[in-house]
Amino acid sequence: MGLFGNRRRQQKTADLNLEGHVLIAMPNMPDPKFEQAVVFLCAHSKEGAMGLVLNKLVSNITFVDLLQQLRIRSNVKAVPGMPIQFGGPVETGRGFVLHTPDYTAGESTMKVGHHIGLNVGLTATVDVLKAIAEGKGPKASMLALGYAGWESGQLEREIQQNGWLTCPADHQLLFGHDLRSKWEYAIRKLGFNPSQLSRDAGRA
Repeated sequence: MGLFGNRRRQQKTADLNLEGHVLIAMPNMPDPKFEQAVVFLCAHSKEGAMGLVLNKLVSNITFVDLLQQLRIRSNVKAVPGMPIQFGGPVETGRGFVLHTPDYTAGESTMKVGHHIGLNVGLTATVDVLKAIAEGKGPKASMLALGYAGWESGQLEREIQQNGWLTCPADHQLLFGHDLRSKWEYAIRKLGFNPSQLSRDAGRA
């Protein structure tokens, strides 16, 4: 499979819980890949969960490199310095673009968080990359390689074990350019000072 896979089917929202919310890694997070991670949940149901890390970069490839690999012609002025982010440790060769609703690739774009009033799209086909390269893409977007995944019940257990806090998503968390500040920003959004969070903190 290439960097961008086949079209994703529209997901039902009936059983979703934390879709459209953000996970904030607690200081006691045992997995170094998720240390101080902020993760946007694109899907969550009794079958499991899928999300994209919002605050970590992939350092060994640039957006221009990616376009060249996919043989997409670009208007460089339209895509200055667009970072490629680490979406998570699952299928790291697959690309996802989270974006504002002013862009859609039809059935290839999955609406996320619509049931809670969060209107963002997730597209995993090359259509969105071509649009961005031509300067016709969404007003705001984030491009990630890989994703974070949880099997049925796994995320719920991790939250119960104080691995994650949760908060509503907003534009700054999803599309802000200062990735390093997102973890602290998310914690402060909940009314906490990061120094108040101990590794043995109780459930919030």
